[in-house]
Amino acid sequence: MNIKTIYTPSAERYDNSEVMYRRCGNSGVLLPKVSLGFWHNFGDVDPYQRSRDITHYAFDHGITHFDLANNYGPPYGTAEETMGRLIREDFAPYRDELFISSKAGYDMWEGPYGNWGSRKYLFASLDQSLRRMGLDYVDLFYSHRYDPVTPLEETLQALVDIVKQGKALYVGISRWPLEALKVADNYLRARDVPLLIYQGKLNLLDREPIDEGIIDYCREHGIGFISFSPLAQGLLTDRYLNGIPSDSRMARGGSLRSEVLTPELMEQLQTYHRQAADRGLPLATMALSWILAQKGVTSVLVGASSTKQLADNLKCVEVSAREEE
Repeated sequence: MNIKTIYTPSAERYDNSEVMYRRCGNSGVLLPKVSLGFWHNFGDVDPYQRSRDITHYAFDHGITHFDLANNYGPPYGTAEETMGRLIREDFAPYRDELFISSKAGYDMWEGPYGNWGSRKYLFASLDQSLRRMGLDYVDLFYSHRYDPVTPLEETLQALVDIVKQGKALYVGISRWPLEALKVADNYLRARDVPLLIYQGKLNLLDREPIDEGIIDYCREHGIGFISFSPLAQGLLTDRYLNGIPSDSRMARGGSLRSEVLTPELMEQLQTYHRQAADRGLPLATMALSWILAQKGVTSVLVGASSTKQLADNLKCVEVSAREEE
């Protein structure tokens, strides 16, 4: 007979608080330098016990921020269903210690109202997300991507009203261009729902938020910044230094395609690997700590397929703390 173990988090989970957390812009929110993303490894196709072990390890080591979206899985919605089960079975007593985010903006259901940035889609999607997770509210709700057709005012007013209705405590935007970010900042600030955070792709191989001035704008206007894909879906690890492993995401033909691994990229990865080795660090640790060293960055959003992988990623926290001294 299987007897379910009762989860009791580590009593030492906040012992490292001074180096683990950063203030998110000018807000009252502190986020861990490393946050846990549910894009992969938490859907119906993944073993629940492994997902459970990873989230336990995360919380036990001070990771309080779990990042989701309506279409994370696969299949769509199942990462949020996993989160709901985790809350019911393990985290309900600790809900107020968690900072849970979700998003809407990419395709979620068929028809004209299951995508992009309309008021109808954002409200319907968030209601569905709350039901899947069994929550009364999320701590943070994002517009997941810029909609070039829907008026920005419609999308932004929906975010304002979501907060006013108590369905989210804070709002953020992800992958919006700089000029749209400026509109969002001014619109939301004028309605007493300041933009908490911007989520953008930032890593050693993709520095667009720096080049476009997005991080500078966020820092100058009291907006947090969180990096997704900080390891470029595994490219910035030791995993691809000698080619494509048979069990890798690239070999499975998912979101990371083999054609991206050009000779030029391999040479760049080898260079980064040597630089990391010269510092006595794994490549992934150097890559994550580089992001955290950028002024204006609040957190890096990592995925994990095992507790060991998450433990390795957390090494960047101490490296970051040493570099800040």
